[in-house]
Amino acid sequence: MKWMRLIAQWLLSVTLMAAGHAHAASQGDYVLGAGDIIRITVFQNVDLTLDARVSEAGTISYPLLGTVKLGGLSVSDAEKKIADGLKSGNFLKQPQVSILLTAVKSNQVSVLGQVNRPSRYPLESGSNRVSDLLAQAGGIVAGAGSDIVVVSGKRNGKPFRKEIDFPLVFAASGTAEDFALENNDAIWVDRAPVVYIYGEVLRGGAMRLERDMTLLQALASVGGLTQRGTAKGIRVHRRDTAGAVQILEPGMNDKLRANDVIYVKESLF
Repeated sequence: MKWMRLIAQWLLSVTLMAAGHAHAASQGDYVLGAGDIIRITVFQNVDLTLDARVSEAGTISYPLLGTVKLGGLSVSDAEKKIADGLKSGNFLKQPQVSILLTAVKSNQVSVLGQVNRPSRYPLESGSNRVSDLLAQAGGIVAGAGSDIVVVSGKRNGKPFRKEIDFPLVFAASGTAEDFALENNDAIWVDRAPVVYIYGEVLRGGAMRLERDMTLLQALASVGGLTQRGTAKGIRVHRRDTAGAVQILEPGMNDKLRANDVIYVKESLF
């Protein structure tokens, strides 16, 4: 069975190499910015190894080259810039420069609210859309998060805010845009809207308001009416835009709204 072990080891090595290449490609696309910490190495030139922090001006100080502007460049382009500088300055004939991103401090987005791992996440070229960042945060908490995702930040120096009906991003019609994010944007996922049901129902309390849910669907979701309950005279307490409470008597196919309070009466007979 030795040959089987050899094949298994070979497959494992191929998998690890592929993962390493994928990570390297992903890092190579990352755009450097102020605060990022990098390690620069040059093949067979240990004295040119440097740990550096990209300054607010987007620069570092590198041996032989002095001040080098790397801010705004991808990691791959930054490697090429340093290699070209060493070559054009006649310091090395064929420099092989590698840059390792050791700490990401710039180009980050905050993902907050009802997600599984709220935090700040780095933006990488090719993985900078709303869906990409939500995926990094573990997705929206099932049953607790709203379908509406709010993105805020700045565009052209002005405050920016956009609401996305997230399920429509992946709908066949594709009516919601999964757009690219920018540095210091914030994603907020609010709690899912709820309605409250009490009175003569089997399982009263708060429940998630599903999209376009009707009164009939809500009653079905709580197990229906008790033996003493009646469908006649069901009342819905709803606040208007001014905050005043209105008492409505809806039909079974009427749609509910967030924070509606539904009361089911007891039958008199």
